[in-house]
Amino acid sequence: MKLTIKRITPEPLWNAARSIYDAIVRLPDLPAATLHPWRRESRKHLIALKDIHKGERCFIIGNGPSLRETDLKRLRSEFTFGLNRIYLLFPELSFTTTYFLSMNDLVIEQCAAEILALPIPKFLTWRSHRFLSPTVDTHFLYTTYTGPKFARNVTGRLWEGATVTYVALQLAYHMGFEQVILIGVDHNFVTKGDANKTVTSQGDDPNHFAPNYFGKGFKWQLPDLETSERAYRMARAAYEDDAREVLDATVGGKLTVFPKVNYTTLFQP
Repeated sequence: MKLTIKRITPEPLWNAARSIYDAIVRLPDLPAATLHPWRRESRKHLIALKDIHKGERCFIIGNGPSLRETDLKRLRSEFTFGLNRIYLLFPELSFTTTYFLSMNDLVIEQCAAEILALPIPKFLTWRSHRFLSPTVDTHFLYTTYTGPKFARNVTGRLWEGATVTYVALQLAYHMGFEQVILIGVDHNFVTKGDANKTVTSQGDDPNHFAPNYFGKGFKWQLPDLETSERAYRMARAAYEDDAREVLDATVGGKLTVFPKVNYTTLFQP
């Protein structure tokens, strides 16, 4: 029935109706996401972060196996965004990323103590307040699964776009970065299955930089690469509209949305 109605309904009308429906579904979450003391405090911090890196460059570090082919020590003096379990690399690198993000409920629930122990600014989805009590450098972002958009100001609602990398792109834009470079965004998973399906790892993780990333017994969701690509296209358009750029320096990455660049050429000899 739904497919039939969609087929006979003009696309602009269908999209408008879907947007209204999504907004109604999100409505019960809005008061707390706006008025809760933790969110009010986060909004103050987010306002203060607006354009603090105007004109600078940063690296968003994905967690693909290609990180093992990338000289990450070159990033020691760069502004960097680390995602999800990137902190497993910190002892090996002898430095941390500048910022940390995690939006996935399963990751945060299973790794809350490890995340809160990180000595760097942390940006987490508002939903995660169910699993943890924030530290002084924990900032909650109001993110949603529905309502596709690119937020140029992250004090309000952000669409997740099926990947934390997209949220990082919105935060980097908010902070004013002129050039954003992706690494480790392989956009390729060995494990196959229905998008967003929750599975439990049965052994070593072949999809990330370390076998224990989502190791045996870890619950995680299969990727939705199609939705992620839609989000990335929105990010590229937003950056280019403001004379900024997103480059992809992932070694052997499968993502084709952003211009490719050789990682080693980004640094002076």
